[in-house]
Amino acid sequence: MHLELLLEEPSAEAFFRGFLPRILPQGTTWAPIVFQGKCDLLAQLESRLKGYKAWIPEDYRIVVVVDEDRGDCAKLKKLMEEAARSAQLPTKSAPHRGRFTVLNRIAVEELEAWFFGDPSALANEFRGVPATLGQKAPYRDPDQIVGGTWEALERVLQKAGHYPSGISKIEVARRMSTRLDPAQNKSASFQQLIQGLASLRHS
Repeated sequence: MHLELLLEEPSAEAFFRGFLPRILPQGTTWAPIVFQGKCDLLAQLESRLKGYKAWIPEDYRIVVVVDEDRGDCAKLKKLMEEAARSAQLPTKSAPHRGRFTVLNRIAVEELEAWFFGDPSALANEFRGVPATLGQKAPYRDPDQIVGGTWEALERVLQKAGHYPSGISKIEVARRMSTRLDPAQNKSASFQQLIQGLASLRHS
């Protein structure tokens, strides 16, 4: 199987480059296509999927990942699903005879929420971050962190003595990609991603 990953920014690419080889079945290949932000990805999504429809081999799957960014998750998912429907490509939410080609997934509200979902991984990668971080009220539900997960992560890391001039999203994503444990991650949107990727091999 081969996966085409449509991603909105370089930090997502950095994360998946480190993470996917840890969880994909041996022999699975994948290629990232990185857009110039979420708006660029969504603007091009329908035409891109129609392009795939014209040539995509049977063993190819398309994975689209965008941030929610404090928007309406249901509306965003509907937009992504409609782009696939217009391209006549079945999705996991609307399969054809039990099979699908496109997996749409949303990071709620941003990629960094997935890092908060595994406080032990954060603590192990960044000295000074307490392993008990997830027990504190603001971080118990990583998909509901108020005020932006990127900003919250920057505050946590700076308090622990890292990135005094501001965090590098790409570097943090790359470092966390080798640390996250899918079995214990508390981010619901991350678990949706994991379940979706696992279902690809049966689609």
